[in-house]
Amino acid sequence: MHQWLNMLRTTYNYNLADRINCYQSRFVFGNYCDIKTKAEICPLTCPVGGATGYPWKIQGVRKGNPTPDKRNPGEIQSALLPELKLSRPWYKGIDSTVLQFNIERLDKAYQGFFEGKGFPRFQNRSTFRSFTYKSGVKVNENKIYFPKIGEISFFNSRPIPSGFNIKSVTLRLKASGWFISIKIEDKSIPAPSIISIEDVQSVVGCDVGIRKLIVQSDNKRIENPKFSTNKKTRKLMNKRQRRVNRKARRTEYSVRQTLRKRKRSKNRRKAANIVARLHQKITDKRSAYQWKIATNLAKRSDVIFMEDLKVSNLKKRCKPNLNEETGRYLNNGQSRKAGLNRAISDSEALASLRASASWYELRTKIHYAAEKRGKIFEVVPPHYTSQQCPECHHADALNRSGEVFICTECGYFSDADHVGGLNIKYRGAAMLGIPLKCRIKIVKVREDFAKPKQLQLFETPTVESPTNQRRKHRTRKGERDVPGNPPIQLNVWDIKGLA
Repeated sequence: MHQWLNMLRTTYNYNLADRINCYQSRFVFGNYCDIKTKAEICPLTCPVGGATGYPWKIQGVRKGNPTPDKRNPGEIQSALLPELKLSRPWYKGIDSTVLQFNIERLDKAYQGFFEGKGFPRFQNRSTFRSFTYKSGVKVNENKIYFPKIGEISFFNSRPIPSGFNIKSVTLRLKASGWFISIKIEDKSIPAPSIISIEDVQSVVGCDVGIRKLIVQSDNKRIENPKFSTNKKTRKLMNKRQRRVNRKARRTEYSVRQTLRKRKRSKNRRKAANIVARLHQKITDKRSAYQWKIATNLAKRSDVIFMEDLKVSNLKKRCKPNLNEETGRYLNNGQSRKAGLNRAISDSEALASLRASASWYELRTKIHYAAEKRGKIFEVVPPHYTSQQCPECHHADALNRSGEVFICTECGYFSDADHVGGLNIKYRGAAMLGIPLKCRIKIVKVREDFAKPKQLQLFETPTVESPTNQRRKHRTRKGERDVPGNPPIQLNVWDIKGLA
């Protein structure tokens, strides 16, 4: 399986370079029609659309279709897999469905690029750690059979229900070993029906944060355990990382007898694997906690609204602050923002050893849990959600001061995160046309000074005491409160008290 990963990564990078060269050659020189192959190719034999890669679908040409459908680059590269196995026979040991899905993986990366995501990147050992079977896998209790690999024993954490068919199986390499993900399907089970707007009983808006992971519109708060940035975990992580740095490195001498240090010793790799396992443990804890939150929210609410945050924009570096007179760079606040980025990354899920957006991962889990139970999930624009008053709708940056929200227009007072949850709820309800049955209760800010007392005739004004006066305790003199003495001082003739 390790060898398969290396070979599949090589073919993935080769196909990506193939498509890049194809685009550059077509963009610069244009295309022409070859007489022999009747294919549309470019002057510099285009890697994908050249003589070997026939651009049209054969079925349409055989049927005499005057305008046959054109094959996409993924279909052309899949048709060239037999030639790959002839030129490099060691690729025959890999299952054909695995090679085909490897090309589909590149197609999905290009599709994400056209949808606004980043351009596909060349993969290395740390990023390319999985491959997928499309068919041929058989599960028998605690043993699973893979074509071209054989039968392997595994821990069956969740048996496959009866009536479900295996669609695909993904093998993924992590720090603690290999893991299997099985995708199953049962067409006889209907998809869950989404609840209608008329039947909605409960609506909740969720505001994500750092101190509190989620603050809901009903003022319920979900704690952020900070799995990777708490004191205990950071101390353990620093300790294990120091062990990696102290490990001996293999030394080799070159022809010029210069010492070269390479970080390839076995002890160093063992120590690095221990650090990777700790990262994986943190990731598993965070993922389990997020699934628990998503399940509870989907069970309690019919409609869930969240902010459409762009986490990548929140974690961007600050712009450099250049002094035009001296030509030196001034402090731009990046050192302080590094702590905020670290806190945001701690709220995020780790994919392998790299941090990805946890707020987005949490939103994805909540969306999945809501649709699975037939609930409604929507995202709303995040602009001014914590600066707009939910009562008078006055938006001003002065309304918020840290964690406190005080409206400068109507005097509404509340927590800033709670106000954000309320605004998210009201925006989402207005967007879907959901009538809200109740509104929030206005809480005015307490005045700093009490109103002056209305004086009566011939009354002398006095200093007014605050309304919440402290209870005056009696003065304690002598030994009245000493154990054994009566609380009231007795007279000489107080016979009744002595009795």
